[in-house]
Amino acid sequence: MNHKIEVKNLYKIFGHQPERGIKMIEEGRSKDDIMLETKLGVGVANASFYVKEGEILVVMGLSGSGKSTLVRCINRLIDPTAGQVIVDGTDVVTLDEEGLRKFRQKHFGMVFQNFALFPHRTVVQNAEYGLEIQGMDPEERKEKAMQSLEQVGLKGWEDSYPSQLSGGMQQRVGLARALALDADIMLMDEAFSALDPLIRRDMQDELLSLQDKVQKTIVFISHDLDEALKLGDRIVLMKDGFIVQEGTAEEILTAPANDYVAKFVEEVDMSKVLTAESVMIKPVAQAHSETDGPRAALRKMEHAGISSIFVRKEKKLFGIVTATDAAEAAERGERSLEKIMIQNFHRVSPDTSANDLFPLLAETSFPLAVVDENDRLKGVIIKGSLLAKLSEKRLKEKELI
Repeated sequence: MNHKIEVKNLYKIFGHQPERGIKMIEEGRSKDDIMLETKLGVGVANASFYVKEGEILVVMGLSGSGKSTLVRCINRLIDPTAGQVIVDGTDVVTLDEEGLRKFRQKHFGMVFQNFALFPHRTVVQNAEYGLEIQGMDPEERKEKAMQSLEQVGLKGWEDSYPSQLSGGMQQRVGLARALALDADIMLMDEAFSALDPLIRRDMQDELLSLQDKVQKTIVFISHDLDEALKLGDRIVLMKDGFIVQEGTAEEILTAPANDYVAKFVEEVDMSKVLTAESVMIKPVAQAHSETDGPRAALRKMEHAGISSIFVRKEKKLFGIVTATDAAEAAERGERSLEKIMIQNFHRVSPDTSANDLFPLLAETSFPLAVVDENDRLKGVIIKGSLLAKLSEKRLKEKELI
């Protein structure tokens, strides 16, 4: 997968002669030390990371961590002090004013925390504002705005005014405005933070649903860990302008880089974060419908110490056979597994949340089959292995803390 954005050794130091701050950071001085000694504010300190095309990267941290400064450096709403921001091979930092304006129009859409809607404009007029600035023909821009409003579920509200909309609907207008630009990158700065919890969750679901359709590259700023875990394909965690850890939710939660990260994530319910792939075990044995009969399947089960076995056909998962059924079929002299094959069992994808596995395990006596997009068996989950993995993670957390 291509890297849509590459940020390399990025600094933003606020104040007179900011280069002094860079030198002090390189010497290992802290943000507070630099402010005390020089009155320079460290916004971003030597940040390097990438964003893959079509993924949601969440940049998170507490207030003052530098996350909003970082996202504004990407489209140069704030000019970096040093470093590179490479988008599709172009270093945005080197662009002149005209080049930057054109580059933003092509590549960047932005959604802000406070909606930033014009109260005197209708919903559709707000949605088409960016296209109006670009000088697009009125009919064409209205058509694009209407399409984006439909994408975010606001069809029929186009002639309303922002004051007539709920907070969640107003944020949808901001999202539609960014989508109307048809930019390939969306920068979302605390986009849902001003919403109440229920509407916020709805908007998170809406964004994920929308992303399945439009596949934008999204940099999402948040201070909320639960939001980051829900939305992010990967997470960048910041503190005092520095990136302290980067990785998937599971990597950050199960292997915190330091005490700060461990403290940050200690309250998370691991069952909501771990996936089927991380808790599954490799199948100790499999039967093959083309070559194995009841006796062969039974022998494999006896050797592996299991009471049922998954059966493959042409490399795909075909069914499951129990030891009891195999023994009875062997007594009858049957040579095929076809008649005793059970096909009513649970298949789950590798990214299924561990929290969603418990009810499936509770209603079946069979292991869960973890399969890929081609229905090939990747692993199996039994209740004991799931509970063991969760216990193991919790013990590691306690050791770190």
